[in-house]
Amino acid sequence: MNFKVGDKVVVIAGASKGSEGKITKVLKNENKVIVEGCNIVKKHRKGNAQETGGILEVEAPIHASNVMLLDPKTGKKTRIGHTIDKDNKKIRVAKKSGEKID
Repeated sequence: MNFKVGDKVVVIAGASKGSEGKITKVLKNENKVIVEGCNIVKKHRKGNAQETGGILEVEAPIHASNVMLLDPKTGKKTRIGHTIDKDNKKIRVAKKSGEKID
């Protein structure tokens, strides 16, 4: 998977299509990501002695194929490529602009 925590992405499919946000968690085994402010679902939680119960709104995972990285240079959606830098380290680059992704 090419995504990391902190990447800015845009949702390209599903109910949250068009919304942007940062990745807060990567579920590598399931090939899914959690994006802040996207794919909000309601979760019913029973209360206990420490916490009150109620209906919570939480962010649900989105499949990695339904999000695209935002280009750091132009701010538009782009694919992710890989290249070798001068120190022989593999780095991620944006396909549209060729800009390095941190």
